[in-house]
Amino acid sequence: MGMTSLRMIQDHPKLLLYPVFSGLSLVMVLATFFGGVATTIGLDFEGWAQDAGIAQYLLVFGYYLLNYFVIVFFNVGLVYSAKRIFEGHEVTLTEGLNFSYSRIGAILQWAILAATVGVILRNLQERLGIIGEIIIGIIGVVWSVATYFVVPVIAFENLPPIEAVKRSGAIIRQKWGESVAANISFGMFSLLGYVVIIATGFLLGYAIHPIAGIAVGLLAILLLAITISAAKTVFLAATYQHINNEPHGDFNGETLDSMFMPKR
Repeated sequence: MGMTSLRMIQDHPKLLLYPVFSGLSLVMVLATFFGGVATTIGLDFEGWAQDAGIAQYLLVFGYYLLNYFVIVFFNVGLVYSAKRIFEGHEVTLTEGLNFSYSRIGAILQWAILAATVGVILRNLQERLGIIGEIIIGIIGVVWSVATYFVVPVIAFENLPPIEAVKRSGAIIRQKWGESVAANISFGMFSLLGYVVIIATGFLLGYAIHPIAGIAVGLLAILLLAITISAAKTVFLAATYQHINNEPHGDFNGETLDSMFMPKR
C-alpha cells in the first residue's frame, strides 16, 4: 500500500502542495499567535506559566485549536483531490481548497473538540504524573483508532464532531474489529529514507563541504516528511473509498482489508 500511495504521489505531484501549504500556514499562524502572546505578557513565559492558572490552559487550547484546524483543513482538501483522481478526474489545488472551505464549519467544530481533548489529557498528565502518562497512552491509542476516519467523514459526510467520531469508530468496528494492525509500510519507507539521506549527507559533507551535506540532508528530510504525509492521507482516502464501495484507483481491495486486524 505504501508503494501504491507513493506511485500516486509521483503521478500527481500537485498533491504534495497540500502538506507544503499546511506546514507554511501552520508556521505563519503560530508565529502570529505566539507573537501576540509575547507582546501581551512579555517574554517571561516560565514565570507567567507558574501564575497563569486558567490562562495557561486557554493558551494551550488556542495552540491546539490552530494546529488541528490548519492540518485538517488541508487534509480535507487532499482527500477530496484523491477521491477525484480515483474517479478519473483531474483536480486543481484551488478546487481542493474551495472544497475544504465548504466544510469549514465542520472542520472548526472538530478542531474545537480535538483541542478540548488535548487540554484535558495534558491536565491529567500534569496532575497524575506517571499514572497520567499510562492513562494518556491508553486513551491516546483508543482515540487514534476511534478517529482514524474522521477526516474523510468530515469531507464527504459533513458530520458534526461527535457524530464524526461515532461514524469513524463504527467503520473500524464494523469492518475490522477493535484494533488496527501495524502493518502499514510507511514507517519502513520513512526509515529507509532517513538511512539514505544520512548516508548521502555524510558523503556530500566529506566530498564537498560539511555545510553542503547538512543543507542537502535537511532539504531531503523535509521532502521526505512532506511525501510521507501526503501518501498517508492518500491511503486513508483510498481506504474510505473502498469501505463505501467507491472507486479507489490502483489500490487493491483485498490488500486494503489485510492492512487491518479483524476481531476474533
